[in-house]
Amino acid sequence: MNSKCKMAVAALAGAALGGVLISGLKAQAKPPVYAVIDISETMDVDGYVKAVSAAEPKATLSMGGRFVIRTNKAIHLDGSAQPNRFVMIAFDNEEKAKAWYNSKAIQDVNAVRMKTAKSRAFLVDGLTN
Repeated sequence: MNSKCKMAVAALAGAALGGVLISGLKAQAKPPVYAVIDISETMDVDGYVKAVSAAEPKATLSMGGRFVIRTNKAIHLDGSAQPNRFVMIAFDNEEKAKAWYNSKAIQDVNAVRMKTAKSRAFLVDGLTN
């Protein structure tokens, strides 16, 4: 085979390999899904802390969640009242986030949270990096 044919075959092979790698990277670049828990007021701090400390963070970590924010310190900038506690947990996808939310351990924590605090929880899509 002459050198021009070898060069052409090598260029085609490189282009094909590059295309496969790029499409593979795009498939991996799915954005995370975040579970957000916004607690505006805790009426029974002891009851809430007892329920959360019994299950967390083990329950979340075992379901594939990664804590991004877990704080009692929010600095108010504007708008209505700031949260008393704010938690954000990253999951690889919506299915994992919903499985976490529906797990027995988290359902138990949520039952106590709903009795002891004014709060809301929701899922949001993240951005790809």
